[in-house]
Formats: sequence, C-alpha cells, structure tokens
Amino acid sequence: MQLKRVVVTGLGALTPIGNTLQEYWDGLINGKSGAAPITYYDTEKHKTKFACEIKNFNVEDFIDRKEVRRLDKFSQYAIVASDEAIKDAGITPENVDKKRVGVIWGAGIGGLQTFQDEVMNYALGDGTPRFSPFFIPKMIADIAPAHISMRNGFMGPNYTTVSACASSANALVDALNYIRLGMCDVIVSGGSEAAVTIAGMGGFNSMQALSTRNESPETASRPFDATRDGFVLGEGAGALVLEEYEHAKARGAKIYCEVGGGGLSSDAYHLTAPHPEGIGVIAVMENCLRDAGIKPEEVDHINTHGTSTPLGDVAELKAISVVFGEHAKDININSTKSMTGHLLGAAGAIEAIASILAIKNGIVPPTINHTTYDERIDPSLNLTLNKAQKREVKVAMSNTFGFGGHNACVLFKKFED
Repeated sequence: MQLKRVVVTGLGALTPIGNTLQEYWDGLINGKSGAAPITYYDTEKHKTKFACEIKNFNVEDFIDRKEVRRLDKFSQYAIVASDEAIKDAGITPENVDKKRVGVIWGAGIGGLQTFQDEVMNYALGDGTPRFSPFFIPKMIADIAPAHISMRNGFMGPNYTTVSACASSANALVDALNYIRLGMCDVIVSGGSEAAVTIAGMGGFNSMQALSTRNESPETASRPFDATRDGFVLGEGAGALVLEEYEHAKARGAKIYCEVGGGGLSSDAYHLTAPHPEGIGVIAVMENCLRDAGIKPEEVDHINTHGTSTPLGDVAELKAISVVFGEHAKDININSTKSMTGHLLGAAGAIEAIASILAIKNGIVPPTINHTTYDERIDPSLNLTLNKAQKREVKVAMSNTFGFGGHNACVLFKKFED
C-alpha cells in the first residue's frame, strides 16, 4: 500500500511567551522567559511560588461568556489555539468534506482546576453531595477535541490521547497515520493543559519534580545546566492542521513542511524516572527515523524533551549520542522549555511548532539560562546555548517523554513538491 504524504498547513499557539503564533515565535528567537510569580492563588505556604502562566489573556475576546462557564481552562486554550490554526490553514466549510476532517488532541491531565474546585466545595460544605452538572463534562480529558469538533462541524475521528507529557506528540503521530492511510483528509491535532493550580503545583512539589528557585523564577528553567533543580510548570496550547498533500494542493493551501514520520516506545523501567542509559529514548528516535526513511546524518535539529531535571536531561543527551554518533555534534540541539516551561500534555504540540518554524525560518531557538557546564554532558554537543542560531534546517525532530515511560518522537522535513 502506498502511504499518502502528509503536510502541515496551519499552526496556532497560546503560550506563556506569546498568545499567538507570531508572538510565540518572536518570544522563542529572542530568548524570552515565561516564568514569573504565580498570580492565580496565594503561594505563601507553597514550596514553589512561580510558574509559566498565560499572560494578558481574556478568554471572552474569543469565546462567548456563557460558553466560557462550561469550559475548563484547558478546553478554552484548546479552542483558541485551534481557531488560529484552522484560520491559518484556510479551512472553510466549502473546501473540505467535514466527514473526513478529524480532531485528535492530547492532554495529560485535563480539567484539574475544575476537579479541584468541585471537590473543595464539597469538602467545605455540610456533606451534601452538591456538584455542578458541568463538573464531569468540564473535567474529562476528551472534552477539548469534542468542543473543537462541535465548533467546526468536523465529523471525522475525535478523541484524546493521554500519555502524560507525551500526549500531544502521541496525538500528532496518530493524526499522521490516519491521514497517510487514507482515512482522513485533514486532522486538527495538538494539545492543551492548564495545571497551574494548587493541586497541580502541590502534587509535583511533593515529587520534588519542580524547581524551587523562587528568588529568580525567570532563570529557573535551565536545561542541561549543572545547577538545574527541576522543571517549571507551564500552561497553554498548540494546534497543528495536518493534511493530505494532494488535498492541500487542490485547495491551494500554503504548506509549512512535510510530516516525515513518528515513533513511539516505552522505557518499561520506572513510574517517573527515565532509564539512566536512555534505552527507551534510543528506541523512539530509531523508530521515528525508520518510519520516516531518514538517515541519522540527515537530521539538522532536535528539539529535546529537555525538562531541566537532573536525571532526564543527561539520559536524553546520552541517547542522542548513541543514535547519531559523530553526527550528533553537527546537530543543533535545544530545549524550548527553558523559555515556555513544561506544558505537560501540550508540550509536544508547542515544541513541534517550534521545530516547524525553525525549518521555515532557518533559525534554531536557544536554550536559555545556561551558565554552568555539567561534566556528565558531552561538551562537543551544540546545545544552542543562550542565543538563537541561524542555519538551514531541512530535517527536524521533536522529542517528548512522559511519566510512565511513554516516549514519542515526530520528524518534520522541509517541503519539496
């Protein structure tokens, strides 16, 4: 069976460093940090007092006030980002068959704020089980793509992938396969998350996963740096319109890049820690390269998972050295989480977008906040430290890993007709 070609025709972003695609890209190439003291609740008694929140955002500029009350933040973010991507792609009721347009979305947690609020209201009450009728429909992780589908009348496959921080990359791999197997013409894919809550921050703090650099939050996310002390939690959404090439060509769509392939694997090792030798990461990158028919020496850029944790960063870079050998030193490696923080289930989507824009613009965004080399990391690797670097990017990979050992890798290629 001849697989169909899949291209990217639309992008949308709502991130801690920019509320539109262009603002996001500008923030990336200028090394902007999205970390700041938390504004959503009183952090006095909390261990970590900062995060990468969405800023200067009024959801009622995008969604009707009555509808907003029925949506958890993660769904609000999903709608805003997907609206931008669909508009960017030029998708209209007249140029698509809605029965062949799907929505495959990623969310690692879903409506955490809604869950927290409803349970707290019950706990502080008299024991009577009074819950909002919107409690469950707001909270469940599958509801974001449902809203995107209903908003646009898309009747193709519609579901959420849940694989912790790999969720939206997982969604992109699924979307790629649905289209290249001929089951859909277009799929809106990506992910959203809104876990900057008391429960979210408290839970990650109890695991000792978060940075506690409260005196300097803007420098706290420092992947690959010897002084890193954990990740910085972020929120937001990224949306991509994936489309079958001939379909896109027929309607005259602009094309950002081609989706070359995707890989999945499992560490099968530990609930939260990566395998120290990165065996699952090695497998997922090899699977992705094989699926794309790309040789290791053809890869120009890797957007790493790079969360700024002591164990994870080292394991991932070891894996890159194994897979790419001597060519690893010629690859521009970076971690955009140094700027956006870690968007959990939305991380794969916004980092895929960063990879695609690196191809389009010939610029690799930096890994900011690096001051001290880690002796466990190969100094010959180009980690794109502190400043964006111009270079032609023909092939870019984006790595995303999740608690439970879930690994996903997506490869993008410069489009050639």
